[in-house]
Amino acid sequence: MAHIGKRIADLRKNIDLDKIYSLSEAIELVKKSATAKFDETIDISIMLGIDVSKQDQAVRNVVNLPNGTGKTYRVAVFAKDQKADEAKKAGADIVGGDELVEMIQKGDMPFDRCIATPDMMALVGKVGKILGPKGLMPNPKLGTVTMDVVTAIKNVKGGQIEYRSEKNGIVHAGIGKASFTNEALTENIKAFIDAVVKSKPAGVKGNYLKKMTLSSTMGIGVQFVIE
Repeated sequence: MAHIGKRIADLRKNIDLDKIYSLSEAIELVKKSATAKFDETIDISIMLGIDVSKQDQAVRNVVNLPNGTGKTYRVAVFAKDQKADEAKKAGADIVGGDELVEMIQKGDMPFDRCIATPDMMALVGKVGKILGPKGLMPNPKLGTVTMDVVTAIKNVKGGQIEYRSEKNGIVHAGIGKASFTNEALTENIKAFIDAVVKSKPAGVKGNYLKKMTLSSTMGIGVQFVIE
């Protein structure tokens, strides 16, 4: 623990926690602080000016990041017959119906995202209480309940990420890796912020984007604004 404490202390020498940096400065600082022995994920966290007690102010959607996330997403698809064949050809990691339900009921869920054709939703409902809390329940608004399973799989595999506001009014997501170029991270961050702005609930008054922070997996948060 002492080693971790020293590492964080060293990072804090270079980062003023009270200062709000420009996006380009924040990216530089976060990349410099990503000194772990693995390729750290760069995370964005945005505190929103929403009333979390009002359901109609919840923010949830998906965004396609122009440069992907650097992560390989494993996709499960609930489909049958021709749609199951299409899903397999499109690169789905698991495709099934009843057998997929049984896997999930046993706690065996080797996937990061879940897609379903509309005719399979009654079946998916059997495991809704398991998938829902993990944020894995297919949702038509997010494009994960669809007959076009090929496009849905390509989107997920190509770097589409989902975001949702949490109980504290914050949305966060991994938007790349420390190994990404500054330009690639900038494009991804701007795409993510644009998507969150477009998801602004109609009832929100005042400042919507209250505080934006970048950090790496093992680093500390750097506040920034878009210049």
